[in-house]
Amino acid sequence: MGKNKAKIGFILGIIVAVLIGMADIPGLARSGQICMALSFMTVIFWGFQIAQPGYTSALYLVLLAVFGVEKPGLIFSTWTTSMMFLIIGAYLIAGAVKDSGLGERIAYKFIISFVTSFKSIIVAIFALTFILSLLIPHPWPRAFLIMSVMAVVIKSANIPREDAVKIGFTVFASSVPVSLIFLTGDAAISPLAIQQAGVPVGWLEWFKLMGPPSIIVSIITCFMILFLFKPTQEIQINKDDMRQKLAGLGPMSGKEKRTAFWITLAILLWMTDSMHGIEIGWVTIVIAVAMSMPLIGEILTPASWSGVPLHVLLFLTAAVAIGRVGGSTGMNTWIAQTVLPSTVPTDPYILAAFIATVSIVIHMLLGSVIAVMGIVIPAMIAFTSQMGITPLVPALLAYSAVASHYVLPFQHLNMLVGLGDDNGMYTQKETIRLGIPFIIVIYIMTVVIEVPYWTMLGLFDK
Repeated sequence: MGKNKAKIGFILGIIVAVLIGMADIPGLARSGQICMALSFMTVIFWGFQIAQPGYTSALYLVLLAVFGVEKPGLIFSTWTTSMMFLIIGAYLIAGAVKDSGLGERIAYKFIISFVTSFKSIIVAIFALTFILSLLIPHPWPRAFLIMSVMAVVIKSANIPREDAVKIGFTVFASSVPVSLIFLTGDAAISPLAIQQAGVPVGWLEWFKLMGPPSIIVSIITCFMILFLFKPTQEIQINKDDMRQKLAGLGPMSGKEKRTAFWITLAILLWMTDSMHGIEIGWVTIVIAVAMSMPLIGEILTPASWSGVPLHVLLFLTAAVAIGRVGGSTGMNTWIAQTVLPSTVPTDPYILAAFIATVSIVIHMLLGSVIAVMGIVIPAMIAFTSQMGITPLVPALLAYSAVASHYVLPFQHLNMLVGLGDDNGMYTQKETIRLGIPFIIVIYIMTVVIEVPYWTMLGLFDK
């Protein structure tokens, strides 16, 4: 089925590109038409997963340049900003925290101090995800680190397989809402939303805008999991095994201490970016580089570069290029005027519900957070441009909806990476069970929480 799906997607993408390229489209320049043809082809390739996204993204970027749709400087403009270096640095720092043993030590100490029952395990997973999101700026290594600690908890407490699956699912499900709290909580997609909005937002400003709504949604998610995934029996936690594991790590090593120092400095510089004026991307890459230096670092090694996925960087470059090249060629404006309603809802609550609905529907069809952000955010910014409000509003509303939404595992990489016996142990059944009712929570987040909160902050002022 997988190979047939890839073949169907490959042929369909080419057919759609040819049809759009040959069509007579009034009101759209030829460069915008070619951009649309290549963009839709690429999005179909992503949606059908015809190949690793790095390959299809590279093809899209090169074709934009070959067909002269825009200058390479704009097509690859993501690399001239600090965003890419934030992502590269984030992967390197995440690897340093994991490989040094610092993250594991923190997790064991937390579990020993606070975990006593199944309910406390679920709450502890959310708390640990929140704490480690400050130290490890990417959700996947955080989740796998927490999962490795939970594997010890599951084994030492003789937790039944059925309940162990619920714990594993929680580890990865918690990463979805918690990753939205900090700008560095998911260093891949959060900066992407800011880049597409075109409005500079610092670490503290992001936390002011997205922190409170995301914290509330994280708490709601925790309660939903406790309600939907009750244990089959009460659990007795044997903390001796975890104490032995912690003791096995030995006293805090020099490598851990140096890692703790650089991470602490990174957090302080992230939090004060509005004061010192250095973008957090430059801060992040410099901290990562310092971790490789003799005397002061000796944490990262040449092998650490293997933890930086080039295909993800190309994927992000292509996602940003869809928005930027689509904007410069008129594609975004044409889509907004042709596909979306002719009048923009003036009521912010209706607007939020509309953006959330469009985002969810397209995400259900395409199943890629980054791909949908690449299409929806630029279109919604063009759609609301006449309202006179900051582009942050449509960008963050769409981001909130897309980055929180999944029903099937493939629709969110945070859930996909944990799927299976060797990872989080859960199946598609668990994601559907939480994902379907969670759609209501997305509307609560965007319409009920963010609109009045952002109105209070003045984001809807013209």
